[in-house]
Amino acid sequence: MKLDALHEAHLTIREFTVPAGGEWLSPLAGWTVLQVRKGTGYHLLTQTNQALETGSVLLVAGGVKGRIRASQLSELTFQAFSIIPARLTGLITLFEQNALDLATSRKEQFIRIFPPDSPVALKMGTLLAEPNREEFQFRLKLLQIFAEMIGNELEQTVADGESSAARNRLQLLLKQTPASELLEMNFDELAQRTHCTTRHLSRIFQELVGMTFREKRAELRLARARELLATGNSKVVDVALESGYKSLSLFNLMFSRRYGTSPGKWRQKNGSQKKLLTVNMKRSRGYKN
Repeated sequence: MKLDALHEAHLTIREFTVPAGGEWLSPLAGWTVLQVRKGTGYHLLTQTNQALETGSVLLVAGGVKGRIRASQLSELTFQAFSIIPARLTGLITLFEQNALDLATSRKEQFIRIFPPDSPVALKMGTLLAEPNREEFQFRLKLLQIFAEMIGNELEQTVADGESSAARNRLQLLLKQTPASELLEMNFDELAQRTHCTTRHLSRIFQELVGMTFREKRAELRLARARELLATGNSKVVDVALESGYKSLSLFNLMFSRRYGTSPGKWRQKNGSQKKLLTVNMKRSRGYKN
C-alpha cells in the first residue's frame, strides 16, 4: 500500500451512485465494505461476476481489482467505508495485521457477499440509518461489523500460522532427537517441548510421521527389542523390560502381531543365521570348529 493511502479517511461512510449500465472502480484504500441501498448490479472480476441486490453487503480485501456495474434497468446506489489495518495499531496484534495482509496477497482474490437477510446485512442496514455518523461509537460499530465479517477467515489464518510454527518446531525436534530419547519421552513432555496443546500436537504428529505418537513409540520399542534379541543373550522377559514393556504377555502379543512370530522363535531363526555367519567367518580365516 502506498504511504499516502495510509492517511486517507477510513471508518467513514461515503455514498456512491452509478448510472444504469455504468461502472464504478473503488477509490477507497484498504479493505472495502459496502451495502447496496437501491437498485441492483454486479461485482465484476476477471473470471467471475457476482450479483448484488438491494440490501446485500460486499466485503473486498485491499488490493483486489474489481469493478461494480449497475443494472441496465436502473441506477445503483450504495454506501461504503474502508478499513486500513495499518492504522489500527493498538486494536489488533501484529500477527492479526499480518494475517489480514496475507489474505490481501492471496492468489485467489478475497471477496465475500452477504445476502440482505444475513445478520451482517441487517446490522449494517440498522447502523447506516443512524444520524450521528461522526461519533466515536459509530466508528467502533463499523469496526465491529468488519470484525464479524472477517472473523472466521482471520481465526483460520491465525490458526494456520500457529499450526505451521508448531509443525516446524516438531519437525526440528524429531530431526535432532535420537530415537532412544523419543522412546523415553511421554506425550505431555513432547507437547511442552513443542509449545502446543496435546490435541494439536496429536494432529500435526500424525501429519508429519504418518502414525500416532503411541504407534511410533510401539514401533521403536519393537525395533529395540529385535535388536536386543539379535545381538544379545538376555532372556526374553529381560528384553521385554528393557524395551519398555512391563508385561511379558503384552510384549509377546505385540511382537507376534508385528513380525508374525514369537520373540523366541524370531531369535532362534536369526540366531541360527548369526551363528552360521560366525562359523563361515572363522572358516574363511582358517579356524577349525
